Amino acid sequence: MISDEDKEKVRQATDFVQLVAETVELRQRGQDFWGCCPFHDEKTPSFKVNPSTGLWHCFGCGDGGDVFSYVQRRENLDFPDAIRYLADRAGIELSEEKSARRGPRKTRLMEALGEAEAFYHTMLMRGKGEGPDAARLYLAGRGFGSAVCRRWGLGYAPGRGSLVAQLRSKGFSTAEMLAADLAVDRSGRPTDRFYERVMFPIHDEMGRTIAFGGRILGAKREGVAKYVNTRDTAAFNKGKHLFAYDRAKESMAATGEAIVCEGYTDVIAMHEAGYTNTVAALGTAFRLDHVRLVERQRVSRIVCLFDGDAAGQRAAERAIRYLDKTSAALLCVVLPGGQDPMEFLADHGAAAMRPILDAARPLMDFVFEKRLAGHDLSAPGRRVRALEDMAQLLAPLKHSVLLDEYATRLADTLGMDVEETKRAIREAKVVELDEERPPRRQAQQARPSFSTSPDEGAAPDDYVPAEAYGEAPSAPASDDQPLRALSADERTQVAAERELLAALAERPDAVRAYEDRIAGISWSDARHEAMAWAMLSTPEGSSPSEVVAAASSVVPEAPRILSGGRVMGEGGLSESERLGLVMDTVELCSCRRRVRQIRVALRAAAAGDGDSERLFEEATSLQKRINELTRKLSSTSSA
Repeated sequence: MISDEDKEKVRQATDFVQLVAETVELRQRGQDFWGCCPFHDEKTPSFKVNPSTGLWHCFGCGDGGDVFSYVQRRENLDFPDAIRYLADRAGIELSEEKSARRGPRKTRLMEALGEAEAFYHTMLMRGKGEGPDAARLYLAGRGFGSAVCRRWGLGYAPGRGSLVAQLRSKGFSTAEMLAADLAVDRSGRPTDRFYERVMFPIHDEMGRTIAFGGRILGAKREGVAKYVNTRDTAAFNKGKHLFAYDRAKESMAATGEAIVCEGYTDVIAMHEAGYTNTVAALGTAFRLDHVRLVERQRVSRIVCLFDGDAAGQRAAERAIRYLDKTSAALLCVVLPGGQDPMEFLADHGAAAMRPILDAARPLMDFVFEKRLAGHDLSAPGRRVRALEDMAQLLAPLKHSVLLDEYATRLADTLGMDVEETKRAIREAKVVELDEERPPRRQAQQARPSFSTSPDEGAAPDDYVPAEAYGEAPSAPASDDQPLRALSADERTQVAAERELLAALAERPDAVRAYEDRIAGISWSDARHEAMAWAMLSTPEGSSPSEVVAAASSVVPEAPRILSGGRVMGEGGLSESERLGLVMDTVELCSCRRRVRQIRVALRAAAAGDGDSERLFEEATSLQKRINELTRKLSSTSSA
């Protein structure tokens, strides 16, 4: 708890007019200072601050209060954090901090860190010898000349105890150097934490030095970290601070956009190119505290500008867990050619970056596309394994209001049942088909059944048997692994496709009459499509064994897939009626499958573009065909 005494101490130490003048141009009228309200748009000043009472009021929006309520609104903080914010500015140590701290005071650590920045910078700008020369050469190679180095306070750490000696000469104790993580203990003797590295100073939101990042010079050496960052201290927490936030916050507030990069040099390059609303996480993933820090500037867009490598992909995947925890749109850009922002700006210039940022995609769109691109979705069993992988990715959102949206999208993409997809996400695994089967029942109609159970009439939602997929008992983890997660339409289509292929093997010339319709099928299993075209490519009059051989030449497991056909051998309908029924069922499922694919594509397409219009037209046409086939199959069933 923050005591009333501390609150008053902070209030008295804060120059309210100076605080407001950081963001509002004020003019004195009598005892009051007037300006335009920072909390709503206005052209005529109606916002006043009275330094004698310590109160503010806006006659335009009607809001007002004291210095703490002003900071709460300006920085988007709750009341205790507003007090802590002002205490930090004034260098006041609150009672709660005194009772919690062990070791040197935070203000002394920050003074030591400031002295370290000045020392490192002097070594870079004026130092002589191989080390400083290499540091200057490294920075110049990245386009950071002396002016950039001065603006950003960049430095060089020579090591060998030189910083420890410098800080001692300034009156800092060993305990203070260790607590600031500027020194480490080597057998009871302090020595420099950073040595032979280019130094990037890290500041808090008020511009005070709180930490460093150090990069080795030259190529990465085995056993030596490329970057070394200050450990968490009383002055610094890597999970709560962002590199260049002090420089970027005003631009964020002005533009409504925050750009998040992955490295120090990328941020500096972006700022120097005019993108001054850019920050970076500090040796850690982008975290919720980072999101909340950026939100304090009331941004509507957070654009994650990731490198186009595997690390960038992982960073994007980690960030999706915050999608439901921010009102800002979380967007993503991966630069072409696997370049990082600094490389892209050097090659293409600042102007080329803007359209790429403007075209930033929703973060989830990017993650879906990239993660699923690593899976072969050509067979149902492989899509099930993709579901398991995606479920683990989406597990952090299992209790989110966004679960329905993402589960539906994933189900449509993979041909899965929506409820089962939700279950998989909630349990972070795919539900295996290992439950007891329902009782065996007798067939109730003469119409051939496309139930995915081997028992005619068994509930299709419950089973995708090994027989329907041609699964060999000796291959328990085959690409045809039967799981309940597949949607009823998907399972029915798999079974119907295999009935069509079996009919093609038995009566190839009769099935050739449907060649044009077969060409339009959106197949649920790529192996089925390959087999169909291999079989249809045989000369007219080919024997069934020759047709099977053609299928086997492209899909080795073709014999077991083709051996399970049952519909063409059942009674109740003529051969042509049975074949028509199989074809209609395959086409109906194929149309529904394509509609699901269009739904996925429309979510990713920009509203109103030509591609969206084309997809809508295709979906409308498909729905008409679905209605026709549904009526036709219903009349066949009732006949």
